[in-house]
Amino acid sequence: MINQDFNSIIELIQAFPDQQSCIDHLEQLRWNGNVVSPFDVESKVYNCKGNKYKCKNTGKYFNVKTNTIFDNTKIDLQKWFLAIWLVTSHKKGISSLQLGRDLKITQKSAWFMLSRIRQCFGIDNDTKLDNEVEADETFVGGKNKNRHANKKTRDTSDDKAPVLGMVERSGKVIAKHVPNTTMETLSHEILKNVKETAKLYTDEYTSYARMKRVYDHSVVKHSQHQYVNGRVHTNTIEGFWSLLKRGIFGIYHFTSVKHLQRYVDEFYFRYNSRKQPEAMRFNLFLKNT
Repeated sequence: MINQDFNSIIELIQAFPDQQSCIDHLEQLRWNGNVVSPFDVESKVYNCKGNKYKCKNTGKYFNVKTNTIFDNTKIDLQKWFLAIWLVTSHKKGISSLQLGRDLKITQKSAWFMLSRIRQCFGIDNDTKLDNEVEADETFVGGKNKNRHANKKTRDTSDDKAPVLGMVERSGKVIAKHVPNTTMETLSHEILKNVKETAKLYTDEYTSYARMKRVYDHSVVKHSQHQYVNGRVHTNTIEGFWSLLKRGIFGIYHFTSVKHLQRYVDEFYFRYNSRKQPEAMRFNLFLKNT
């Protein structure tokens, strides 16, 4: 049975006191007693010493860390578990400097762990939003001319990066880094992520004008200082923007356009799992690895 009997970092350490307990937990989450070869799912698997297995069809050896973020690293699984706990439980994230201090590892190792951890945040985004859905766009980053000399780029379009957000009230949020905020781009993303049966609420930005053809679409007019009109508002998604920007500016200080989506994924993973117990969120992330 999967261990979910921990709701604090002290209880996490007690639940996974050594490497073997972490391995057993990962195996239960990944295979649930039925080991499958990552090289050939149809192959018979032989149980070997040292928590290793052998794929009969390919002759290759593997373990529970193969093809996961823990693969080919010398960092103990207990430290990985602690890092995942700290990253997923801090609302605004955690810097590599702070993580390094907490785990007594170098900042370089902490940065490496955070980079791998962020690869797994966006995997659970496979359901469409419905009911009452708010959509809004924001821009993340600062002007190129205000950056330090070593972070300036020649491309002036790198000043700010647009992000589109859609949130189902009392439900999940989906946030995507988009190349621009044209009608074609925003319409494509909304149609891909929001069911046609949903009631859609946006501001009066012209790129949302086509949405009336598909959705029951209502608009709140921010330019006229109207922020709530009955049930029509975008306050929920704007609350998510506040969390995202406070985290990026306050903890990470800077993120490149290239890696922006991974930071966005990190924040919407925490937002979407906010109602779950700590242990359930932790295990959900481990499944994503």
